[in-house]
Parts: sequence; structure tokens; C-alpha cells
Amino acid sequence: MTEEAMLKGCIKNNTAAQQELYYTYSPRMLSVCYRYAKNREDAEDMLQEGFIKVFTQIKQFQNRGALEGWIRKIMVHTCINNLKKNKKFAESVDLIHAAGIYIREESIPSIVQAKQVVECIRLLPIGYRTVLNLYAIEGYSHKEIADMLDIEESTSRSQYTRAKSMLEDILLRKNILPEHLRKVELLAVNP
Repeated sequence: MTEEAMLKGCIKNNTAAQQELYYTYSPRMLSVCYRYAKNREDAEDMLQEGFIKVFTQIKQFQNRGALEGWIRKIMVHTCINNLKKNKKFAESVDLIHAAGIYIREESIPSIVQAKQVVECIRLLPIGYRTVLNLYAIEGYSHKEIADMLDIEESTSRSQYTRAKSMLEDILLRKNILPEHLRKVELLAVNP
């Protein structure tokens, strides 16, 4: 089924089209949700909630840009709303799958290590991890992040700086990042 046929079918609430859309995009969207979730079960819950929103809002998609990008935006906002609703973001300020992240070659030479880096990102406190994901991976500005999370822009900047520093320390402790490569730069695959 083509993307256009899936879209038209979903607008008409066609179950087969909805199922096809889900199976086409759910693996990539699960990796988005996984970067924000505490565990796989939470990620799967966020994914389901996100797809419910996709199906109820599909008529609002205006074919400006990619359907996948539109779905991804809904998933990110679903994850953020879930964190805010459950107060998980606010409670842990102090202290992915790898398919969604590339590491600059000069920083970490092996893509195999990207999976290890994602697991290290998951070790960050949820507040740091959320800001790092939104800024470095999703490409949001600190102002946009502040608006999304109901925090000050300066808080977003400081959490991002602390997240990078903490991530570098974790990578060094786990011998994933050699001492002479202290700068970790994450780039979005699909900004």
C-alpha cells in the first residue's frame, strides 16, 4: 500500500490502512519514544498513545512535508506530555535506539559504539536526557524546549551542558570514549 493510499484510508477510518500505517512507522517511532521513556514498557505505552493521536488527528495532516515527520512530531509531544503528566521530568532533574543517532566520526569512530552511547544516554537523569534528546537529536531550540517543558530557557541550556558533561564522564568510565576525545557531538539523523 502506498503512503498516499494509507493516508486516504486512515482519513476514512479504514482499519487495514491504519494497521499498515502503524506497521510501517511504529518501529522508528518506538525508537523515538524509547529515548524519552524509563523502560521499554513505558516507551510502548507512549507509542500507543501517540498513534491514537495520529489516527484521531490524521485529517489535520496537510501534506506539507513528510508524513513520517508529522508522526514523529506527534510522538515527541506525546512523550513530553507523558513525562510532564507523570511529573517524571521535574522529579529527576538533579541527580534511543541507535538508529536515531549518529556520532561524528572524529568523536567515536565506530557505529557499533553508537548503541553503547544510546544506552549511556539512558543512564542520564530524565530531565537531562529529555533536554539532550530534544536539543541534540530532535533539533529544537532552547526556547522551544523551555516552552514545551514549562522551564526557563536558561534551565534548558544548563541542563544540556550538564547532560553533555555527565554523558562524557559515563562514556569515559565505561571506556567507550577515549580520554583524548572529550567532546561528544550528537547529530540528528532526521532533524
